Amino acid sequence: MLAWLAVSACAPEQPYFGPKDADHSTGYTDEKLDQNRYRVTYSGSSVTNRETVENFLLLRAAQVAVQAGATFFMFDMRDTKAHTTYFSDFPGWGGGPRFGWYRHSWPYDGFDNEVETRPVVRFQAYAEIVLLTDAQATKEPRAINVQSIIQRLGPAAAPPAH
Repeated sequence: MLAWLAVSACAPEQPYFGPKDADHSTGYTDEKLDQNRYRVTYSGSSVTNRETVENFLLLRAAQVAVQAGATFFMFDMRDTKAHTTYFSDFPGWGGGPRFGWYRHSWPYDGFDNEVETRPVVRFQAYAEIVLLTDAQATKEPRAINVQSIIQRLGPAAAPPAH
């Protein structure tokens, strides 16, 4: 147990990726749906755990609210999905490891080499948020204070290492 704690304490912070684009599968997207409604998504990398992806979605929602001039928002709906692919290592093949959408059922590659397949999980969180006025926020128990989220989660969002 102590060894695990030592390793996890040394683990690098998860990077907060910027806008998702055609060249990157990680990062955020946001889209204005109506005057006070936005759709926000955050896609993590294969090393970004679910909780971090959900925290980064919350942070991005707060950033969107600030950019729109709001001090409060609430989630109208949200969800997190796991996308799993499989990484297979065929040690007897000159090409080395292969990614694939399949999970094979054979334990050997035909050359008596053991094949290792492991899942690679990536999380994507998405939500629709509704921006609230200060007056609406006092009456809405689900209201989230934008500055509170930015102060709490902003420092944990380390930019990606280059």
